[in-house]
Amino acid sequence: MVTEFTWLNEPRDWNVEDGVLTLTTEANTDFWQATFYGFRRHSGHARLQPVGGDFSASVVVRGDYRELYDQAGLLLIIDETHWLKTGIEFTDGLMHFSVVVTNGTSDWSVIPLPQAQSDAEVHIRVTRHDAAVRIQFHLGSGVWQMARLCPFSHCDAQIGAMACSPEREGFTACFEAFTLGPAIPRDLHSA
Repeated sequence: MVTEFTWLNEPRDWNVEDGVLTLTTEANTDFWQATFYGFRRHSGHARLQPVGGDFSASVVVRGDYRELYDQAGLLLIIDETHWLKTGIEFTDGLMHFSVVVTNGTSDWSVIPLPQAQSDAEVHIRVTRHDAAVRIQFHLGSGVWQMARLCPFSHCDAQIGAMACSPEREGFTACFEAFTLGPAIPRDLHSA
């Protein structure tokens, strides 16, 4: 449950109705640090709340993914050069489940989702245990698939809904059923 939040790069167009956050991105928004492309961007939109220790956070995301790099999901952030973002990213003509981990510089991993329709609901979960983060998703099946297990600082941070559109403005994303609570069990292979 969202108890308090702040905007990082608040978009002009957003609202919350019946527990659903809808936002429309501004032009050329992104989170990225240097790798491969050479640029640094910290202009993406994120509605964040504080988080400490071990936790699990989840959200259901929908978006009008149409242009290269349209993206929406969760952002876990310590500062401008230490964060991770995960969710759907539109690239090569289809939706991908994407994870970017940034520790000074950014990396990028994707899982193609050729079966996903552009209006698909994507369930995203981020769990921190000590200095590790597990990222999972599903497309409504209820069966969580692990996308990434990575190191991440155990210090206090912020987490919440994130959306960017590096190549345009006007990408609309909806976020619902955001939860933040105790970490799920550590067993990586439980059903």
